[in-house]
Amino acid sequence: MKLARFSVHRPVLTIMSVLIVMILGGISLSRLPIDLMPDITYPTLSVTTEYENASPEEIEELITRPIEEAISAVPGVEEVTSTSLEGRSVVRISFGWGTDLDVATNDVRDRLDRVRARLPDEAERPILRRFDLASFPIVILGASSHLDPIQTRLLIDDEIKYRIERLPGVASLDVHGGLEREIHVNLSADKIKALGLPLDQVLSKIKAANVTIPAGSRERGTLEVMVRTPGQYTNLEELSSTVIAVQEGVPVQLREIATVEDSWQKVTRIVRVNGSPGIRMAVFKQSGTNTVEVAKGVLQEIEKLNRDFPQIQLTPIIDTSDYIQRSINNVGSSVLYGGALAVLVLLFFLRNVRSTAVIATAIPISIIATFALMYFGGFTLNLMSLGGLALGVGMLVDNAIVVLENIFRFREGNVPAMKAAVDGAEEVTAAIVASTLTTLVVFLPLIFVRGMSGVMFKQLSYVVAFALACSLASALTLVPTLSSLMFKSGATDPSSRSDLPRRLFLASGRWLMALEQEYQSVLEYALGHKRRVILGGALLLAGSLALIPLV
Repeated sequence: MKLARFSVHRPVLTIMSVLIVMILGGISLSRLPIDLMPDITYPTLSVTTEYENASPEEIEELITRPIEEAISAVPGVEEVTSTSLEGRSVVRISFGWGTDLDVATNDVRDRLDRVRARLPDEAERPILRRFDLASFPIVILGASSHLDPIQTRLLIDDEIKYRIERLPGVASLDVHGGLEREIHVNLSADKIKALGLPLDQVLSKIKAANVTIPAGSRERGTLEVMVRTPGQYTNLEELSSTVIAVQEGVPVQLREIATVEDSWQKVTRIVRVNGSPGIRMAVFKQSGTNTVEVAKGVLQEIEKLNRDFPQIQLTPIIDTSDYIQRSINNVGSSVLYGGALAVLVLLFFLRNVRSTAVIATAIPISIIATFALMYFGGFTLNLMSLGGLALGVGMLVDNAIVVLENIFRFREGNVPAMKAAVDGAEEVTAAIVASTLTTLVVFLPLIFVRGMSGVMFKQLSYVVAFALACSLASALTLVPTLSSLMFKSGATDPSSRSDLPRRLFLASGRWLMALEQEYQSVLEYALGHKRRVILGGALLLAGSLALIPLV
């Protein structure tokens, strides 16, 4: 049984199926992740290595070049760029679009493990990062307090950071500013030289003494007790009492060759909040999560933290979710306005409220069904996907108009409503399927575009395709069903309308008749002067091609 006939003869099943699709689409819409742009993962990796107090020349010679040599042989690498700064080396590796970054990351990590032995012992372990939109913070917070900078930083590191990082969707919290506690050992070069102690020996003794070593286990009855030798420093006195060497039977302690003080790390950046010294915190989200929901959860937690810790004040400085929400709302409003204008234009041309109501019903159903396909396709609600909906709103009514107009033509010939709905829909089925497929073919090449453009427009193309497919299904099922139910009484006589609708109906009819007459005269001229029309079209095409370089 054909689709239109099946739907018309089973209106309850058709309407219930549509309601199920709408419920499914509504649930999908509520669960769609919201973001500004599609989830873009650039085919780029960065390797950052810290080496304190080293000059850019030393960084390049000791760290950057060995890393470049190691990763340049990784399969798929297209470009390697590096930056050597004071105390830091940054190497960026670019791969071709379409490269499996999971495999590439493992290859680069393997190369870094091999080159680690060639790097200075004092250098930090190289950090490998991917470059994607999730690497940018979604919320930036400022913290100010009447406490001293060290206590403020300790409070944030010990309490607040944990509270924020445990929130759903939060990947990490980076903290900058304040003062981080650091124990300084200031060695006296003269005393070390006088005692003949190598500097390496001093450093190795301090490191060796600051270690907790497991010492195995011991059975005690039915229990097995783990044994360890705690050796980590707990106060400055223990550190000062560390034995560095034994000369002539006399131990040389650290306090004899150095001064030990409780201090803080070197300040490399200054953070101010409302003009006062403060701390900056950047919140990063997990990849694939809803930016708006994650940011909302962070802001709610900030309110709780301000109540739980009155000695510190947390203030949102940058909230990207607000901009994303406003952008999404603007595009969503454009979709609604476009649909409303389409309905008004249809009412003007069709001059029939029931016909317009049928098509107006098909528009939101097609859009809501598209949300379900977006959810199961793993898409996000962003500017590109909503732009695809806005682009497709005007095309959503095309199939419905063709089907409805043909059904209406059958009804004007006194064909029964149910038969008119079936025959009218089946007569144009092949035409609207072919028309929809040709429109989809136009967007098909965008799916295969590589690079940034391909990633950006892929969702737009898919959303337009989803919307057109839903509109085609709606035109072949819902429109005939509603037409068979709403057109049983026949067309309404314009003379039976109230004064204002009657005048609008007659005015639009006169305007359409004049438009048809003008079109008829233009068509007759074109058919009577075929060569001129073809020549004019060829000239327009040639002129357009000539203007392409100027665009």
